Amino acid sequence: MKTRRIVRERLVPHTVDGRTRLVPDEEVIEVPVPPRDWDQIALNTVTVIVTVLVVVCVAWSTVSIGDLLGRVVVAPAAYGAAAVFDLAWIALMIIEWLARYTPDRARAARNGGIAALLIAMGAVGTHGWLFGDAATGIVGAVVSGLAKGTWTILLDYQAAPLSRRDAAFFEQELSEAAVELARMPVRRRVTRARALVEAERIALDPDRGFADPDRPEESADDPDADVLTIRPGALTTKDAVRIAWDSGIRDDADAARYVAKATGKAPSPDTVARYMRMLRNGLAS
Repeated sequence: MKTRRIVRERLVPHTVDGRTRLVPDEEVIEVPVPPRDWDQIALNTVTVIVTVLVVVCVAWSTVSIGDLLGRVVVAPAAYGAAAVFDLAWIALMIIEWLARYTPDRARAARNGGIAALLIAMGAVGTHGWLFGDAATGIVGAVVSGLAKGTWTILLDYQAAPLSRRDAAFFEQELSEAAVELARMPVRRRVTRARALVEAERIALDPDRGFADPDRPEESADDPDADVLTIRPGALTTKDAVRIAWDSGIRDDADAARYVAKATGKAPSPDTVARYMRMLRNGLAS
């Protein structure tokens, strides 16, 4: 069995004058060399050959169709349009390869590639026929057919065969992933729309947007307009502070004690102080 030498560095203990430290040291090991994979070498060779065929095909078709179109348009536009004929079926072959795990989608790309190839072959044959050399046109068209056919066989060989159940499973996996991707922009649009609606509502009715002009943030003791209370007739902190004020109480601490007695729970001193300040400034309603 063939082997190859590998030099690697590792840390080994080394002692000097009774002190031990880990120092780097080189180690040479022999590892077995795997046998040559002739199947993969052959496949790589075929891939290179087919790639060369496609390049030659594109060059031939572009020159032929470009010369044909050059009779009615300028040369740059003619040759640019001529390249589209072959690039179309090459692009569809790539799509066919990418869709190899979804046979239905791959079939659509293959049919489109065949249609694009037939159009390109017809254009090459027409060029030869118009210039009085039908044989050259036919041979040139066959070049495109050979390149496309070879690539199709190569793709079929490299694509993993799937049963109908496996193909259906992968279709569902891709569908779920597509739904997750589609949900992201939809969620952004919904959030943006709701934010615009809320901004317009606050702009048209600013008093509903804040609990207090002096303090925009809402207190935990303030009732939420969107939530129904369990006891509709229960006394709120704001109402209790108003009653205390009307009773002649002007000290914040005394008002807080009254609110605790009236509502049955200890209020936030900051909330009581805020309502008292609003009453002193004549802002409470």
